[in-house]
Amino acid sequence: MKVEGRNAVFELLKTDKTVDKLLVENGQKDDACRRILALAKDKKIKVQFLDRTALYKESETGRCQGFIAYTTDYEYADLADILSATQEKDGFIVLLAGVEDPHNLGSVIRVCECAGVDGIIIPARRAATVTDNVLRISEGAANHMKIARVTNVNAAIDTLKDAGYWITGAELGGEDIYRADLTGKLCVVIGGEDTGIPRLTKEKCDRVVTLPVMGKVNSLNASVACGIVVYEALRQRRAKK
Repeated sequence: MKVEGRNAVFELLKTDKTVDKLLVENGQKDDACRRILALAKDKKIKVQFLDRTALYKESETGRCQGFIAYTTDYEYADLADILSATQEKDGFIVLLAGVEDPHNLGSVIRVCECAGVDGIIIPARRAATVTDNVLRISEGAANHMKIARVTNVNAAIDTLKDAGYWITGAELGGEDIYRADLTGKLCVVIGGEDTGIPRLTKEKCDRVVTLPVMGKVNSLNASVACGIVVYEALRQRRAKK
């Protein structure tokens, strides 16, 4: 897997993941470059300097910002790992029920990591997965987030309920989000870009919350909606402490 971009590469190097080699554009001498190279040196990672033309031939996005790291494929967590990490506290999980756009997935990962979400669950089929492009879009946040890929979303919800989680779908027609209690063990379900939350999955939700929409367009982008819900939950959870 190729990880491209300054922030994505920097965040990757801060983890324990194996980096086979790092390609760097010649002539970069700013502070960000020095930090990346210092980390690579500390970890004894092979660094290869290339001119801009040669480096961008290796880039799959055309937006590598002078840095490309080669690493193993993304390692997903198990749902059990996420539950184990939250056993002694009020866990906060986001479940994506059919988000197919890699840009949305990358943005969701980034906002969830910033908001302190404990884990993200995604379907194994008919959904975006963690690729090098998603890693770049997340600005490296995927390297710090537990992401479980499950074969059956509804079965995962049953597991979460058994662990004491309150399953909260985010979609039109529900309770006003600003009147809903988003504290405690919480799993927020975000639906697909065009289809929303699948019917059977929605039926498994304990409740549905809705963002107020005051304009003429009646829906928000999945990653934007997720960000608003996640940060409202964070606000409530901090106020309760």
